[in-house]
Amino acid sequence: MKVTQADIVISAVRPEQYPKENLPEFALAGRSNVGKSSFINKMLNRKSLARTSSKPGKTQTLNFFLINEILHFVDVPGYGFAKVSKKEREAWGKMIETYLTNREQLKAVLMIVDLRHAPSKDDVMMYEFLKHHDLPVMVIATKADKIPKGKWQKHLKVVREMLDLDPNDELIHFSSETGEGKDKAWKSLQYRMTH
Repeated sequence: MKVTQADIVISAVRPEQYPKENLPEFALAGRSNVGKSSFINKMLNRKSLARTSSKPGKTQTLNFFLINEILHFVDVPGYGFAKVSKKEREAWGKMIETYLTNREQLKAVLMIVDLRHAPSKDDVMMYEFLKHHDLPVMVIATKADKIPKGKWQKHLKVVREMLDLDPNDELIHFSSETGEGKDKAWKSLQYRMTH
């Protein structure tokens, strides 16, 4: 898909703040420093639409990006970051859960993991939460450029096994440096928009 227009339209905390248009939405979930912003920027051909933060855990709202006026990416606060208080974490958890479990426009959750490392306990918990709620999931394993090509399959196998990946859920290796996996990810998103 050729992205000609991408804007952040709203940062929401509560359902009444979500965009009113009935457009397909794709939520992006991942640990705080997993490269979510870089993934968004690469997918949207933008240098810094999604701000990459030197302080992981800063995104505390649901950020809606309108793309080509036909779909939204929804950047969900990163999970598993220790520097926020338990109370804050619970408030985010509630906000994220409310969005993920009640939003009819949500077509799939793109769960972002780091291909270099085995999924964390938080990743496993997040994946189990999504499956528990019957949400369609695509797993995007980023930072593929940091691993020799010959080892990609070995690392993907670890991701598959650790998450106990449902065979119906796609696993795409991705690099925001080289663009590896970008076309494949867009193809999947476009398919999900129409099915």
